[in-house]
Amino acid sequence: MSTATALADPAPTQDAAAAIVRLIRQHRFDLSTEKCVQAQLEEALAREGIVFEREKRLSAQDIPDFVLAGGVVLECKMRGARKMDIYKQLRRYAVYPDVTALILVSNLAMGLPPEINGKPVYAASLSRGWI
Repeated sequence: MSTATALADPAPTQDAAAAIVRLIRQHRFDLSTEKCVQAQLEEALAREGIVFEREKRLSAQDIPDFVLAGGVVLECKMRGARKMDIYKQLRRYAVYPDVTALILVSNLAMGLPPEINGKPVYAASLSRGWI
């Protein structure tokens, strides 16, 4: 199943999130800044035909980097970000009913629980593409 096909399902499954994680791990992103990663991630998603919104406003303070079709949230974080702040941000996103899964796209080594507020959580390592 292709990444776009997995996300076309109106109720995304774990397969859809896993397909996005695989897609991210296969790419070599410019890790110089978070903005570079976001721009290249946008290009990779578009190339794969994945429907998404950049910086979709969930509320005045909650604006994930990407919201994919079906409610999968991608949040990009680079080294230097505080892990507790990242977790709190993911936890805020998880309260929204339209959010179905969370993917942290990062070069940080950070342990995450399998779920936050009943939403599955995944980590997509930016370093994997360089191995």
